Amino acid sequence: MAARAGKAEMEPESLYNLLQLPKAVGRPAEEELPRGEKKKYLPPTSRGDPKFGELQKVLMEWINAKLLPEHIVVRSLEEDIFDGLILHHLFQMLTGLRLDVEEMALTVPNQRRKLEAVLEAVNRSLQAEDEPLKWSVDAIFNKDLLATLHLLVALAKRFQPDLPLPTNVQVEVITMESTKSGLKSEKSMEQLTECSTDKDPATKDVFDELFKLAPEKVNAVKEAIVNFVNQKLDRLGLSVQNLDTQFADGVLLLLLIGQLEGFFLHLKEFYLTPTSPAEMDLPLDVTSPRKPSLTSGLDAPRRYCLSHSGWTP
Repeated sequence: MAARAGKAEMEPESLYNLLQLPKAVGRPAEEELPRGEKKKYLPPTSRGDPKFGELQKVLMEWINAKLLPEHIVVRSLEEDIFDGLILHHLFQMLTGLRLDVEEMALTVPNQRRKLEAVLEAVNRSLQAEDEPLKWSVDAIFNKDLLATLHLLVALAKRFQPDLPLPTNVQVEVITMESTKSGLKSEKSMEQLTECSTDKDPATKDVFDELFKLAPEKVNAVKEAIVNFVNQKLDRLGLSVQNLDTQFADGVLLLLLIGQLEGFFLHLKEFYLTPTSPAEMDLPLDVTSPRKPSLTSGLDAPRRYCLSHSGWTP
């Protein structure tokens, strides 16, 4: 059974082991599952799935990194989450909120009460109180690994969306149901993380990907952008040699937008060569295009704000 270093420091190992009352169990005998109830179980093939193991590894490393200042170490998501201690510290670390719960719950009733209080706060922070949850106090307290993973994935997506969770993790589960004629089983697939196609492709910055995957092509891309900009600004008698410096005050960017959109810019309303932030922070009137645009619908005037940090409509 996995032991937590943090807990080992706070209470004797023998006492901690005695407190680990809820045990992970296999498929139940008929008398163990009350009539009409259902319960999900992970077959060995699902537990051995590489992506399933990778998901647990990523989540465990994330939790341990967050709880490093607390000197608490998680070695098993199935064994170490049930009593609310880890969730308590993780929630406080992620949100900065302090929960009014006892630090160490030494009896089963107290552990369950603590878990219930922590989960209530977690569900509020996830804004999931009115949605069907894939976890519950009973499931977490009884070391339901699927429920625990659903909960941790939800926390990771809410508080650290850039965590590189493996995509499209799904495992086969067996649902057991107690009926009048005995136990019935049904196999199904449980989705734990989203498919890669479910994610918005716009969340990945193409230039970040370029720097990461093909840094040798950065200069070629910058040269192509300079050529494009100069083609558009040539009619104004302007040219760009350095993207890093010449776009810093926002003037060329605004003129470029005017050329691309067909706007006439009132030159008297902004400085072509601003020398201070005050000269950059000027609201600009951008009138209708010289020629009506039926496709863009830009007949009404727009206002843009040019500032030392950029421009905004």
